[in-house]
Amino acid sequence: MIKVGSLGIYNFAAGFYVYIGSAQDNLERRIERHLRKEKKFHWHIDYLLAYGKVICVHTYALEKNWECRLSRRISTIKNATTPVKGFGSSDCNCLSHLYFFQNNPEVKMSTLYSEQNSSYL
Repeated sequence: MIKVGSLGIYNFAAGFYVYIGSAQDNLERRIERHLRKEKKFHWHIDYLLAYGKVICVHTYALEKNWECRLSRRISTIKNATTPVKGFGSSDCNCLSHLYFFQNNPEVKMSTLYSEQNSSYL
């Protein structure tokens, strides 16, 4: 069981999680911060990262509204589920910016990012 800020307490199953976030300034510093073990918890992802291991980070340099487009696209990947409504999406109308997969979605994610570069989103 993990307390995720004001969202509440959730049981996160073992598996793979994909989180979509944005950093309009200083992307590298934001990623470095998220990857640090010691930090003040501020964003929803901070609570989950205290228990997980990051295996991959994908980045893209687009406007903030692409964060939601990417989230919607990931939600359509086969077997994607939404473990916590409102996770990472308190500043938009998305159901969530966190998705769970039983199996590693890396190949699917790589394909998605290739499609993104051809304006598929």
